[in-house]
Amino acid sequence: MARDTVDETSLNSRDELVAWMEKGVKPESDFRIGTEHEKIPFTLSGHEPVPYEGEKGIRRLLEGMQLLLGWEPIMEGETIIGLADVTGGGAISLEPGGQFELSGAPLASVHETSVELNAHLAQVREVAGPLGIGFLAMGMSPKWSRAETPVMPKGRYRIMANYMPKVGTLGLDMMFRTCTVQVNLDFASEADMVQKMRVGLALQPIATALFANSPFTEGKPNGFLSFRSEIWKDTDAARTGMLPFAFEDGFGFERYVDYALEVPMYFVKRGDQYLDVTGSSFRDLLEGKHPALPGQRATLSDWVNHLSTIFPEVRLKRFLEMRGADTGPWAELCALPALWTGLLYDRQSLDAAWELVKEWGDEERQQMRDNVPRLGFSASIAGRKVREVAADVLKLAREGLSRRAKLDALGRDEGHFLAPLEQAVVNGRSPAELLLEHYQGQWNGSVEPLFETLAY
Repeated sequence: MARDTVDETSLNSRDELVAWMEKGVKPESDFRIGTEHEKIPFTLSGHEPVPYEGEKGIRRLLEGMQLLLGWEPIMEGETIIGLADVTGGGAISLEPGGQFELSGAPLASVHETSVELNAHLAQVREVAGPLGIGFLAMGMSPKWSRAETPVMPKGRYRIMANYMPKVGTLGLDMMFRTCTVQVNLDFASEADMVQKMRVGLALQPIATALFANSPFTEGKPNGFLSFRSEIWKDTDAARTGMLPFAFEDGFGFERYVDYALEVPMYFVKRGDQYLDVTGSSFRDLLEGKHPALPGQRATLSDWVNHLSTIFPEVRLKRFLEMRGADTGPWAELCALPALWTGLLYDRQSLDAAWELVKEWGDEERQQMRDNVPRLGFSASIAGRKVREVAADVLKLAREGLSRRAKLDALGRDEGHFLAPLEQAVVNGRSPAELLLEHYQGQWNGSVEPLFETLAY
């Protein structure tokens, strides 16, 4: 999650919200790939969480990154909470428990994503090494408890943390202990958005199975392959899920706006201050009837910030966010954008992917989504194992990337980034299953080796 938007343009009607979203439409020649990933800081000496303050804390890490990169600091009062590359469009931000996030710049190919990631990880190591900080590539912190997890000094997170226990039992775990990798992709028209949204939602559990990488909690197996994904099932039903309405006739920008208007708000930001308006209606704010802000109208920043607090499996802004995957090692960070770029940025593969999923019903999709966190490739949909469907999906993605024909200096297209996913399907084992085998075998029931095996 990058910086909050600051745009005081007044909004007066639902139609203006729809029009703002429609402005995301762009020609295919302008399509870009934006990859975001989170990682878990830990102390190299004791594999413990890293606090914000202190000589070897997160603040020092951000200040060091600022000196190295020359990026603009993102401040909350006197507190540095992130960095923004005002020229390239990338950003570094903090998640609630100190998870360190790179929101990558919009790039033309997965090859460029790979270069960006390599540069970022090298820069982070350069600054973090002397501070004794390492970074773990997992979908959930495997060792320490929620109580042991540090809390970052961000106003929006204080409001969210107070609200979460009122609407679910695992929301605080989502905030403080999970990590994801996601890719943001464009659309050429409303119809293109609709098709991509539907394919993305239907196949998001397939991505969850392929990237499952969070099988440990507080030093022990938690019974899941992707506990990060399981956590989302009991975070806040009003703002999460598989969005069955996206498959209804007439779905488009207007229908998503209507959905977003009904999602309860968390906060509004006025100047540097976050105002707690949890559970209230954006519709009231839009109409100038919000009890906490009498007479005030919604601004564009209110709307954009509100959209960022909605967490479905695929999220619509002026682009689409694919949100179903656990963070993993470098190869997986590149594999995720390769998967979705191959499926959604090639017309032939996109149409074929829709043919693959269009007969699935709401209940079938939901059942697969509910089963995948525990069963992974062994879950089923429409009489087929997820592993079989994943093989079909990867074939379509590779074919799409081949037709895109974005070549690197060695003459390779983007398809080679799919290799770790293809290997997982061949083996029938997700990253989590491999970790569990190590845990039960040569690691002798310890998660400590994770801090070397899965450190960036």
